[in-house]
Amino acid sequence: MPLLEIVQTHQVSATIRLDQTTAEQIDQYAAFLNVSADDVVDKALAYVFAKDRDFQEYLRTPEAARSAQSLRVRRPSQNGDGAEPQPRRTKPTRGVDAASDSRPRSRDGAA
Repeated sequence: MPLLEIVQTHQVSATIRLDQTTAEQIDQYAAFLNVSADDVVDKALAYVFAKDRDFQEYLRTPEAARSAQSLRVRRPSQNGDGAEPQPRRTKPTRGVDAASDSRPRSRDGAA
């Protein structure tokens, strides 16, 4: 019998918005536990979901299976790094000086 039981989980990256105070407290709690902020959020939500009896009842209803997905989950890129591919920009972002672009230009100013 092995001494350790390793449970591999499938992790995804998602984008969420938080109140600034909540984000700061997540960072502080992560520092307090010496873990990542991702671990704090993951474990805190798992704890709340498990302890909320009304939510557990809801999960057993057909309505729960039909709930709309609102979490913005990032789809893995082609190279499998879990990051969303970034769109290519053809023009400098507003506020960026075109002269700071280091690409060589032809005489007519095209890149």
